[in-house]
Amino acid sequence: MSSSAPTIAIIAPGGMGAAVAHRFTKSGCTVLTTLEGRSPASIERANAAGMEDASLAVIAQRASWVLSILPPSSALSFAEQFKKAYDDASPKSKLAFVDCNAVSPETAKRVARVFDGSAVRFVDAGIVGGPPTDGYDPAFYASVDPGDSELLDQFIALGKWGLRVMPLRGEGAGVGDASALKMSYAGMTKGVTGLITTMVLAAHKSSPATAQALMHELHDSQPAFLERITKGIPSMLPKAYRWVGEMEEISSFVRDGLGEGEAHIHQGFAHLYERIEKSLPDGEDVAVLKQFVKDAKAVIRDGK
Repeated sequence: MSSSAPTIAIIAPGGMGAAVAHRFTKSGCTVLTTLEGRSPASIERANAAGMEDASLAVIAQRASWVLSILPPSSALSFAEQFKKAYDDASPKSKLAFVDCNAVSPETAKRVARVFDGSAVRFVDAGIVGGPPTDGYDPAFYASVDPGDSELLDQFIALGKWGLRVMPLRGEGAGVGDASALKMSYAGMTKGVTGLITTMVLAAHKSSPATAQALMHELHDSQPAFLERITKGIPSMLPKAYRWVGEMEEISSFVRDGLGEGEAHIHQGFAHLYERIEKSLPDGEDVAVLKQFVKDAKAVIRDGK
C-alpha cells in the first residue's frame, strides 16, 4: 500500500471510532464512514472528527483500510454487509478489513471467513484502552494468518498516521489471537468491576448497614481496592449497555477454552451489566452504587 496518506474507513463513529478517526485526520488521512441511520450524536462526533460520509459502495471503491469498531453483536453482520458492497463495487480498491471489535476468537474467525475467496485481506485486532486523546494512545493488538506477515507489517505502518499497533507474532499466533488477548484483558479488568458492583449491591440488599460496614472495612484493610471502586463504578455506568455483549463474548471464549462451568462467571457479569443498564439513569441499583461511591470518597478524604 502507498506510503502517502491512506484513505481509511471507520465504522462507526462511536466514542472510540470517532476519536481514532480524529487522530487519523489530524495526520492528514482521509477518513470515511457511513452515517445512514446513525444518531444525531454520532453524526456530530463524525463531523467533529473530520470524517466524510460515504456509502459502503463508495468505501469499497476508495478505502485502503476498513476498521470495524462496533458493538460485538454487530461485528459479523457488518462484515457480511460490507462484503456484499465490496462484491458489487467496481472498480475495487486494494483493501484490508480490520475487525477491532471485542469478540471471542471464534467470532473473529467467523468474521474472517466472510472474506474467504475474495481480494479483501483480514486483520484480527483487539483494542486495549480508552479512546485516544492528546498524549494517550490505546493499543491495537493485531494478528493475521501466518502467511500474511506483510499485511501485518503494513498495519503496523499506520503508526506513522497515529495508530499504536502491537503485533502478535510467534508460536501459534494467527487470526483469533488478538481477540483472545482482548478477551483476557477485558475479562480481568471489567470482570473485577463486575465483581465489585455485584458485592456492593448484594451487601446493600442485606442491609444498608452491611454496605457501610463493608466500605469501612475496605478502607481499613484494602484501601487501594476502595479507591478503585470510587473510579471503576462511575466509569462503568454509562458503558454498561456495551459491556453486556462483551461479557457474553468473553463467556464464549472461556467456554471454548475451559468448559461450561467456568463460562458462567462472565455470563453472570453480562446479566449484571444488563441489570445496571435497565436501572439507568436513576433506578434503585444505580442510586445505591452512586451513594456508595459518594460515601467512599468521603471516607477516603476524611480518613474515617
